[in-house]
Amino acid sequence: MNSFLIFANDNKDIDLALSNNILEYLSSKGAKAVIVSDADRAGDGVHIKEELLRGVQAVIVLGGDGTMLRAAHTIEDYAIPILGINLGTMGFLTEIEESNVYTAIDRLIADDFYIEKRMMIEGSVKDKVYHSLNDVVITRAGFSRIIGLNIYVNDQLLDTYEADGVIVATPTGSTGYNLSAGGPIVSPKSRAIVVTPISPHSLTAKSVVFDSTDIIKVEIVKKRKTQDTEAIVSFDGGNNMGLSAGDTVSAKVSTREVNLIKLQDVNFYTVLRDKIGG
Repeated sequence: MNSFLIFANDNKDIDLALSNNILEYLSSKGAKAVIVSDADRAGDGVHIKEELLRGVQAVIVLGGDGTMLRAAHTIEDYAIPILGINLGTMGFLTEIEESNVYTAIDRLIADDFYIEKRMMIEGSVKDKVYHSLNDVVITRAGFSRIIGLNIYVNDQLLDTYEADGVIVATPTGSTGYNLSAGGPIVSPKSRAIVVTPISPHSLTAKSVVFDSTDIIKVEIVKKRKTQDTEAIVSFDGGNNMGLSAGDTVSAKVSTREVNLIKLQDVNFYTVLRDKIGG
């Protein structure tokens, strides 16, 4: 590889100091690169300008897992692989620590790496379609204390949750909000969908892991006569949209995947033990 885009979180990479050092190092090795700040994403706040991606062979992301998610979405129309440099805390997606940056870059230039494909969820609501690497989250809105949620699997009613919300997660997202809500951890190489209620008002409401061929639908049930917007849906923490009673959000395995560059000979379970093993 000899052509890169550096996607930097300027709240974590102050004054883009590390990004510029990486840019200089790549230049010294005969490679070319351009820096894009996470704050402006090339000026439009949503997507990177196409001309900046022309010829790019890999995206180097500096930040945390949230920055990785934003980077994945800004290049989601391209199959460019992503390498994460961890400037955050947990860093399940950003496997390279700052102390190993230049060793990692040497391996990129030498094509000494492998690609790990990560499943995405395709979420549909109100004739709009979004793709999520981590999760689709439906939570209560306004002053609603709880919301009612009918959960359908392949058009068959599975259960009705009265809860603060529900998380529909990918295996990658199983170590995020899903885990905090008491959901299971799923190997990121799996192709499955995890549905986890958020603070359910029931002792029997549990997380369920579904097959990659299943289609999940969440229907909002009316709980407050004085409140039009019962819930809010978000996709990987963005694209928030208000939901009223009768609205549905569907989720299924997407045809899109995210290509993560992996350098270390460390499996997911070792990372899991190191990050949250206690």
